[in-house]
Amino acid sequence: MTEANCGTTSPHFTVRSPASERVLSRVDSSPYGWLAEPLHDISGLIVDIGCGTAPTREHLIGRRWVGVDLSSSELAVAVAAGRCPLVQARADALPVADNAADAVCAAMSLQVLTPLSAALAEIARILRPGGLLAALVPSRLGFAPRGWLGWASVLNALGVTSHPWLNPRVCDGVVKVLGRRSFEIVSSHRRTFLFPISTGEAAELLVDSLYLPGTSADRIAAAKHTLGAWARPGRTLPLPLRRVVARRQVLP
Repeated sequence: MTEANCGTTSPHFTVRSPASERVLSRVDSSPYGWLAEPLHDISGLIVDIGCGTAPTREHLIGRRWVGVDLSSSELAVAVAAGRCPLVQARADALPVADNAADAVCAAMSLQVLTPLSAALAEIARILRPGGLLAALVPSRLGFAPRGWLGWASVLNALGVTSHPWLNPRVCDGVVKVLGRRSFEIVSSHRRTFLFPISTGEAAELLVDSLYLPGTSADRIAAAKHTLGAWARPGRTLPLPLRRVVARRQVLP
């Protein structure tokens, strides 16, 4: 595998914005730190798939880590933050040898990787037998009624009924998706983080962080206005996330 140092990235994958990291950095505790917890005892190589701006890097200092992403703009943000080494590559063509990784980290990327089946096959290929996959995905479960009201207003302004992820089945079905492949589920936990919507700026940031392919600028502006009008000190929106840890099965 060729690793890129800060200042050099080599070419393709995420469709997320750096605003996503900014949103998750404002919630009541770090989702990236939560995701990294099962990997703290890993001494071998950790490959961060769809790393984006590489926010998990700061929670895995001292580990042998490499971030992989397709987006040159997001990797540039990661380079500027000193989160290295980084490689620009596709999720379905990882520049990593067979069985070379002790762990794979996927922070908010499985729901947008395409084709998902090829990406999961690549993850299984690079993981050693018994190696771990730690993934963080959005969850649609667990909203309190007040949380539903805020999100319903935003989605209505956007003209959609649900978040249009490329792979919506992994949001609450990630355990089933991984279980059908070469993975044994170690744990699966859902946790709801709270994002403060105290100002119009926070409302705009949240909307900018959403994956909204094909949504018109007018719709996005309407959603920002709706959520901004709803914003006030002390108000929050719930962000339910699921962390799943799986082990690559050791075949007889």
